[in-house]
Amino acid sequence: MATAQVSLPLPILPEGWFGEKDFKAISTLSSTTQRNIEPVGPHFLAHARRKRHHRTFSEDERIQAQENVKKVEDDDTGDISEPEDPLMLQRDAKDWKGQDHYAVLGLSKYRFRATETQIKRAHRKKVLRHHPDKKAAAGNTEDDSFFKCIQKATEILLDPVKRRQFDSVDEAADVEPPTKKQAQKSGFFKLWNPVFEAEGRFSRTQPVPRLGDDKSTKEEVEHFYNFLYNFDSWRSFEYQDEDVPDDNENRDQKRQVERKNNNARKKKKTEDTARLRSLVDECLAGDERIKKFKKEERAGKDKKRVDRELAEKKEKEDVERKKREEEKAKKEREEVEKKEKAEGKKTKEAAKNAAKKNKRVLKSSVKDANYLIENGETASAAVIDGVLGEVETVMGKIDNEELAALAEKLGGKKGAVEVGGVWKGEVERLVGEGKLKAGECKHIG
Repeated sequence: MATAQVSLPLPILPEGWFGEKDFKAISTLSSTTQRNIEPVGPHFLAHARRKRHHRTFSEDERIQAQENVKKVEDDDTGDISEPEDPLMLQRDAKDWKGQDHYAVLGLSKYRFRATETQIKRAHRKKVLRHHPDKKAAAGNTEDDSFFKCIQKATEILLDPVKRRQFDSVDEAADVEPPTKKQAQKSGFFKLWNPVFEAEGRFSRTQPVPRLGDDKSTKEEVEHFYNFLYNFDSWRSFEYQDEDVPDDNENRDQKRQVERKNNNARKKKKTEDTARLRSLVDECLAGDERIKKFKKEERAGKDKKRVDRELAEKKEKEDVERKKREEEKAKKEREEVEKKEKAEGKKTKEAAKNAAKKNKRVLKSSVKDANYLIENGETASAAVIDGVLGEVETVMGKIDNEELAALAEKLGGKKGAVEVGGVWKGEVERLVGEGKLKAGECKHIG
């Protein structure tokens, strides 16, 4: 900080001023007090340290800087510490695209999982160790190339866009898939799970389903493989683009480089999709759960087929049984109908014969009774025709039962009086029932 000196001379005493004569005391001094004074503060401690160790200011500052670096390193718990590769320390800072930014900061085991706080701590630690001023103070005359690598790594990893571009092509974060022999020997799920966890960092959809284990359900396994076969990756491969010229004089070349970069990105995107599908195919081929599910599915289909065949067989048997029962019932009905028909025919014939017999009885009754003429007179032809006609009329008005009842009444009757009385009673009954008109049967009624 700049300083300025200002001269302030004492005022000139008046002419003729004399101390013994003109001096006038305006007050008196207070009494003295004894106090203990102790030196404190960082500046006094630094002064005491230099005196004790006989150091100059520059020597003390250099030694204190080295101790501060060591203290910072000791304060780190080791979670962001890892050995530095001698070849990495000799990297050319201009080739920053080819460097592993996580390894430069000592975050190789964290990579895309490293937090912003861890990145800042790692940067501070590396700067304290590799800062050119610190090296110069320690007498190290090496160049500052690795320090520039540190700065570039920090710049990229603390910028979300640039870090995402670098993570997009960070193959060091990939997990090598196991061979078929390794998976059988060391455990299929133990070796394949880390592979797909690493691949899941590129998914736009989070969280990414896990491969699971041998206890996973069929729905969980199908969801996992369907998710990967329809994987929506955000990888863009911009980090590997060829540098585009910044000058305005090479616009054609700039457009050509941009087209070249776009085509290269599309090609890498296609290749990456094919690589992931091939990886999923390989895992799917060795997944014993798929074989188990297929076996269970085949067993289920076989069971359904057997059940269907049994149901069809039962249905067919039921149809045949029903058909037999219907045929049997039909046959029994036909036999019953045939028997009933025969019996009806027989009954009808018997009734017909009985009716004929009863009619003969009725006709014989009037004939034997001399056609209902008393005193033994011979009936004339007109009387005979009249009596027989009226008998036919009465027989036509009554049914077989009435015919049988009338024949029964006439049974054993003799003479015109008895027989005529029965016929008269029958005619009156029919007239009363409205079946005959009064006076319609004059000879027998």
